[in-house]
Amino acid sequence: MSEHRWVKHFPGAVTVCDTRGVIIQMNEAAIQLFQEEGGEKLIGSSLLNCHPEPALSKLKKLMESQQKNVYTIQKKGKKKLIFQTPWYEEGKYAGFMELSLEIPWELPHFNRDS
Repeated sequence: MSEHRWVKHFPGAVTVCDTRGVIIQMNEAAIQLFQEEGGEKLIGSSLLNCHPEPALSKLKKLMESQQKNVYTIQKKGKKKLIFQTPWYEEGKYAGFMELSLEIPWELPHFNRDS
């Protein structure tokens, strides 16, 4: 069994690109999320072409500096957590990935430090 088979049907949208920004993988949720932009046909294209300014400059900077970016958005009446982060293969920078998860409007927070 492939070690990453679970991601295909994971309910959050997972999009992965290489170091140049070329999309190399999308799970079913990401294909559905980006259906209007081409869905599965986006694999092999540059995700940099999918981002207008100022998001494009920010994404380029994040990829160059290998820094993560985490925020929430409201889109089409849903609240989502967006987690963009570099990914590594055998310790070497391999590209960037984005996880988009629909989250509840009110989210419990638990302090596990005490």
